[in-house]
Amino acid sequence: MVRLASKLAGQLENVLFHEDRASFVVPGGTTPGPIFDALCAARIDWPRVDVMLSDERWLPEAHVRSNARLIRERLLQGRAAEAVFHPYYTGSATPDETLAEIESTIAPCLPISVLLLGMGKDMHTASLFPKARGLAEALSPDTRTILQTIEAEGQPETRVTMTSNVLNGALNKHLVITGAEKRKALERAATLSPERAPVNAVLEEMEVHWAP
Repeated sequence: MVRLASKLAGQLENVLFHEDRASFVVPGGTTPGPIFDALCAARIDWPRVDVMLSDERWLPEAHVRSNARLIRERLLQGRAAEAVFHPYYTGSATPDETLAEIESTIAPCLPISVLLLGMGKDMHTASLFPKARGLAEALSPDTRTILQTIEAEGQPETRVTMTSNVLNGALNKHLVITGAEKRKALERAATLSPERAPVNAVLEEMEVHWAP
């Protein structure tokens, strides 16, 4: 995980060498926590880095399941506290009410400079869940939207996720998975359609990092 954190830092630094700003898209969940812990001490010009989430539960930041809360507690610490964070939750009853407003704040940060994703055992990534309401729109190659509302079976909250087009547009793409079960799931995903294994929609030119 420390080695991956160093690689992410190097890629962000390389982008900042050529561009005024760099964008860094990160997931929630437990897997990336140790990566964030190592990365937040990196000597990067963090005020020039825009940090965004690959997806978010439509919950206040104070909620224990908020991805924004995780990012503030694990990544936006130390030197990385100076990064510019773009949270999604606005307090509206549903994300659809303010989705266009949220997109307008992150559109200038695209394309993504460095993307870090995780994957679930069901082969979802970001909030692209199999059979979810909104999945078809999020996977469509014709979509021009940045974010898509997702309602997935078994998930208690409505979510917003970056669409596959936006994720695939990243200049540097990384997927981190842990455990033998997820490794087998990823191997299986490569043989399935994105509708059945959404992670397969973003695997092109993806660098995969696996830890037992």
